[in-house]
Amino acid sequence: DWYADEARRIYGRMIDGHSREHRLMVIRQPVGPVAAFSPWNFPCLLSARKIAPALAAGCSIIVKPAEEAPRATLAIAEACAAAGVPAGLVNVVLGDPAQISAHLIQSPVIRKVSLTGSVPVGQQLLKLAAEGVKSISMELGGHAPVLVFEDADIAEAARICARGKFRNNGQVCICASRFYVQESVLDEFTSVFVDETADMKIGNGADADTDLGPLSNLRRLEATEALVQNAVQQGARVAYGGKRPAGITKGYFYEPTVLTHTTAAMQIMNSEPFCPIAPITAFRDLEDGIQKANQSEYGLAGYIFTRNTRTAFLAAEQLDVGMVGINNLVIATAEIPFGGIKKSGFGREGGAEGIESYTVTKYINFKL
Repeated sequence: DWYADEARRIYGRMIDGHSREHRLMVIRQPVGPVAAFSPWNFPCLLSARKIAPALAAGCSIIVKPAEEAPRATLAIAEACAAAGVPAGLVNVVLGDPAQISAHLIQSPVIRKVSLTGSVPVGQQLLKLAAEGVKSISMELGGHAPVLVFEDADIAEAARICARGKFRNNGQVCICASRFYVQESVLDEFTSVFVDETADMKIGNGADADTDLGPLSNLRRLEATEALVQNAVQQGARVAYGGKRPAGITKGYFYEPTVLTHTTAAMQIMNSEPFCPIAPITAFRDLEDGIQKANQSEYGLAGYIFTRNTRTAFLAAEQLDVGMVGINNLVIATAEIPFGGIKKSGFGREGGAEGIESYTVTKYINFKL
């Protein structure tokens, strides 16, 4: 709905030029056919986030959804057809990711590439797009830091952080995944965070009262175990969880896990976790917190908890990320430009910026 309305605001402009005999104008036109690649973790949302602005800008689109969750994108395409979208504007292809991505991106028909995925996949697609000098936008991995200052509502911040961290089992690109808490309130925050985590129910994701379902696959489960093992070997302490849940023999389940005494050298503090592990560590002051938060190669999102307006703005301005949430972890809506910096990619989805990436700028000089 938002992009249907935003389409009318793809504005051009007139320029007051150097000559009375010339009229200078700028217009925006559709970039052309788009190849889009969407992941499995939010299959409806992340496919729609590419299809909607492409159509609003006047582009046709071919979507390659993740092989783990293709039916959601197929359902969107069917809904578009039922709504009267002409045949050939919204297309879905299924199959081997490597073969399809290479074929689509190297095709002379494709003028624009959009990816939501991992850093390694982004690097591969970027090389393919570069060979054809094609426009590409990429929303890649994240490892979002959270700064909790001593003047925040600590109990409320801890509850929000615990619920936010373990949403979708931590398999969310903008998920809060590194918790930096000011030294004076570290124990209080950790205690409430652990209590909130302990109240979460593990079970069938289709049950309404379940908080954590299974991880996506065996590879993700084994990677989670390896991250915990690496941290513990280097001195981290397991404050809660840290193992597969007892009594559940089927499925890729892992307990929501809270680690304390974590250090920057641990893998959990550097690799995108995409799992239910929450490392908590202390910082001294604003400068120390920003330094620790910015040491990651990722730069998608960051979060701040404070009651002090000055602290909030200073921290938000200094966090080396594309998006910042202050006193909340739910920041993604249709109206905002979603995306990151550094190895988290470039380009934006959502907002006016999201539709602009599906257009090209044309300058017209008209002599009277």
